Amino acid sequence: MKLSENLYMFRDMCHVYVLKKGAEAVLIDFGSGEVLDRLAEIGVERVSAILMTHHHRDQGQGLDRAAEAGIPIWVPHNEQELFSEVDAYWQAREILNNYNVRQDRFSLIAPVPIAGTLKDYEKFSCSGLEFTIVPTPGHTIGSIALMTRHDGRCLAFTGDLISGPGKVWSLAATHWSYSGGEGLAHTALSVLDLKDRKPDWLLPSHGQVMEKPDEAIDLLVERLRELMYFRRQNEPLLRLREQPFVEITPHLLRNRTSFAYHYVLLSDSGKALFFDFGHDFLMGMPAGTERSSRRPWLYTLGTLKKQYGVHQVDAVVPTHYHDDHVAGINLLRDTEGTQLWAAETFADILRRPEHYDLPCLWYDPIPVDRELPLGVPIQWEEHEFTLHPLPGHTLFAVAISLEVDGKKVLISGDQYHGEEGLLENYVYPNRFHIQDFVKSAALYGKLNPEVICTGHWSPLWVTPGYFEELAKRGETLERIHRDLLTLEDVDFGAEGIGVRMSPYQTKVWPGESFRLEAEVMNPYQRDALADVTLNVPPGWKVEPEKAETPLMPSGLARVAFQVTPNGPPKRRVRVAADLRVDGVRFGQHAEALVTVRKR
Repeated sequence: MKLSENLYMFRDMCHVYVLKKGAEAVLIDFGSGEVLDRLAEIGVERVSAILMTHHHRDQGQGLDRAAEAGIPIWVPHNEQELFSEVDAYWQAREILNNYNVRQDRFSLIAPVPIAGTLKDYEKFSCSGLEFTIVPTPGHTIGSIALMTRHDGRCLAFTGDLISGPGKVWSLAATHWSYSGGEGLAHTALSVLDLKDRKPDWLLPSHGQVMEKPDEAIDLLVERLRELMYFRRQNEPLLRLREQPFVEITPHLLRNRTSFAYHYVLLSDSGKALFFDFGHDFLMGMPAGTERSSRRPWLYTLGTLKKQYGVHQVDAVVPTHYHDDHVAGINLLRDTEGTQLWAAETFADILRRPEHYDLPCLWYDPIPVDRELPLGVPIQWEEHEFTLHPLPGHTLFAVAISLEVDGKKVLISGDQYHGEEGLLENYVYPNRFHIQDFVKSAALYGKLNPEVICTGHWSPLWVTPGYFEELAKRGETLERIHRDLLTLEDVDFGAEGIGVRMSPYQTKVWPGESFRLEAEVMNPYQRDALADVTLNVPPGWKVEPEKAETPLMPSGLARVAFQVTPNGPPKRRVRVAADLRVDGVRFGQHAEALVTVRKR
């Protein structure tokens, strides 16, 4: 079907849009691939790219044909593994006792090679056409719309976000958790964002081309709100969209639409500095933990600029490395030029997440522009702030103290939870030590803030006796751990781990040597001698066969190995570290994962 001079729609299991530029064409989505058999009829000799709006099979089950023809396939960044690594996904996806009803299983049944990813807010150019990648979570979490100007019109290719005035292609797809309608709220947010961008036409993957986008979108939002109100889900959505920030002081704001709150420090010059920046607008947590279940966004940034006169987000300073506090930082860097200033204690975790065996790591490295020392005042514009070590929720966290508008403020991340700010929020694999909350209570008392800004709860205005109560609870928590654990005999700390391997994940070619380090902990309060051996698959080489190191009382030391894999390619081969200390064998306390690649 010819829609305009150089724009065609091929009716397949989904609509495939063909944008011509001379004898070349760009395809939006692909369906079964039958479109390739018909392109000569409209004078297309070469397809320069296929741009996918989301991962569902009806959009791209014929992509293997495109790959065989050598056509570059570009996919949404947040859904890349559901195209290129879908084998691993199918092996890992829970089937029995399954409470994850997301339609992520409506993905390809076999992987296809991709040319690259379409990153949110970026420009993509091909065959003389330029597209803007617009994040549109709703039908899937990672869905995108592609906007371009073609044949004199501003076009928005919307995938399955909207299928007609007031209509969606699937309501089932909006269930991102077992009984939640998170996708309903995100669909409303996404179409309203598209409306603000003022397209002339909306071109869906299923349904009808909409030549009056505002009317189509307004009717859909009205109907989505009726369903959300009926289910009593996300009722304040539009109020939050209009006013996502609340003032703690005139120069310090809290974003209230994100899963983990981020805070905005305003300067009189119109610049802003963020403390943490995770998912921005997230109306409920989707099931699953793979990349395609987590979507950073910059949804409230325009509102911040408009309402508070911000013209530049200068830098972001995270309290710790967890994904819900850092997920959106790369987006800020790429779209706003925002710098990442990270504490020296966890900057390397952000740069090299694959080296660490820790919970809540983000999927991609996050470049650090400036490492901040602890205990040293940092000047930014007219404000000054200081980072302090804050072990507890995680060993790799800081509290950030500053004075804003005459108020002493502490940005505390996730150290304590609950509206009263008293409940210790610790997780053992985050490298929790039993004295941590004694230390944090002492730090809070020393800094004596008037207001504490937390990661997931309302700001806490400190009342008399609060710091004393924190100190009592910290001492009680330490005592309970000492009562329960056999620390006087063998002390591997609260987590009970005697060895850690680095890098935790490695990808190598067959026969390619790589270095593994083991950090060893002395469980005794005396000098000791530790030895570590690596257990590897048959045929692999390890040098040395056994590594020995002296240990100070309760001390740490590192030993290194050179490992050379042999045999066929394999994903996530386990290499275990077997530990002895003073002749006492503690066994395989740690592992590293090695992926031997295919050539």
